[in-house]
Amino acid sequence: MFLIFDKNDNKMKTLIIFLIMIVVIPAFPIKAQEQQVVPYTLADRDRAIRTEIKLEALETKMDTKFDAVNSRIDLMFWVMGLLAALVLFNLGYTIWDRRTALKPALDKADAADFRSVNITRALRDYAKEHPDLANILKTHGLL
Repeated sequence: MFLIFDKNDNKMKTLIIFLIMIVVIPAFPIKAQEQQVVPYTLADRDRAIRTEIKLEALETKMDTKFDAVNSRIDLMFWVMGLLAALVLFNLGYTIWDRRTALKPALDKADAADFRSVNITRALRDYAKEHPDLANILKTHGLL
């Protein structure tokens, strides 16, 4: 099956230009792709060797500086870890000390509460036989 194009068809013109660009233009050698002989003298070789030596010296110098910086960073992490451990130890000691210090006071408060309950019971029992004490306990809200 053949395709029929008009002479004035822009698609046909575009297709022909595209085919020319793909097939014809790469057939011509391009000047920039041709290899050229580059003169390389002994002075250039010596200069390249000196540059390599300087780069190696710079690399060793940078390695020593990086190692020094890494050791300082390691020391900083150890110091920060030590400080965090001290803070946590201090917090734990504070909580332990508070519990230890409050224990005698809480024991005394429990004993005082037990005594007050017993005294209130005794007064209520005694107030059953004495009406004047019952009136006093009623006025104070204990009966």
